[in-house]
Amino acid sequence: MTTALADEFASHRPRLFGLAYRLLGSADEAEDAVQDAYLRFSGADRDAIEYPAAWLAKVVTHLCLNQLTSARARRESYVGAWLPEPVVTSDGALGPLESAEQRDAVSMAMLVLLERLTPAERAVYVLREAFGYGHREIAEVLELSEPNCRQLYRRAVRRVGEPESRFEPAPERWEELVTSFLTAAREGDLAGLERRLAADVVWWSDGGGKVRSALRPIEGRAKVARFLFGGGQRFTAGVDFVPAEINGESALVAWHGDTLVAAIVFELRNGLINQVRAVTNPDKLAYASRQLKQR
Repeated sequence: MTTALADEFASHRPRLFGLAYRLLGSADEAEDAVQDAYLRFSGADRDAIEYPAAWLAKVVTHLCLNQLTSARARRESYVGAWLPEPVVTSDGALGPLESAEQRDAVSMAMLVLLERLTPAERAVYVLREAFGYGHREIAEVLELSEPNCRQLYRRAVRRVGEPESRFEPAPERWEELVTSFLTAAREGDLAGLERRLAADVVWWSDGGGKVRSALRPIEGRAKVARFLFGGGQRFTAGVDFVPAEINGESALVAWHGDTLVAAIVFELRNGLINQVRAVTNPDKLAYASRQLKQR
């Protein structure tokens, strides 16, 4: 590939990665799909590619569709709760996240909801909602009829449902709440933990069978507090916690020396912690670790 074509592909790479990640929920698999698209682009007849952006989006979408069927089968046998691979988004890795809608589209909660969809439904939904494709354009990408794409989109919207509105507090309020939460966990302060948790809080842990973690969601203030009370001091010993933006949401990343050991995403409601998603599977932390070490 000439330098000019390589530069042209590079200009499309961020958008292609964002597309592949939304379709797959895996940063490493998304990178593989984009790299495969690069190889196909380099070997294609350039004269036959009228619109490179559209051509590449179609190639990446079909590469992801081929992977989704096997990925769904793997996730059915996944050990414990499945969460998407965390991506640091403060550097624009998933495109502009300037509105609440854009942030919700890449949130861990939304990516988990997308797991309900068939591969075709997911592709239609992502192309429509995240990238603003019209149904005619989607039909051309997926090589389906326009009425079929409309039907797939309606079905996807019903399955995903209306996302809950999230309230993002001022950074200083978020930091104050999470810092006090960490202090209570480290000190084994059960009452302090409970004061910072919503009554219906849910904690998801994704260790993938690679590290010790809760295999099922933990629901309710008392249960989450007891879970953290039992393991908080052990988990936080020798660990440095640093604020980060993960999947468009406020989060903490946990380092043990030079090793990233957790990415913990918090959702707050009415000044309390309402949802927590903690990824501790080391395989899923590799991409975010590379991102953070490059900063």
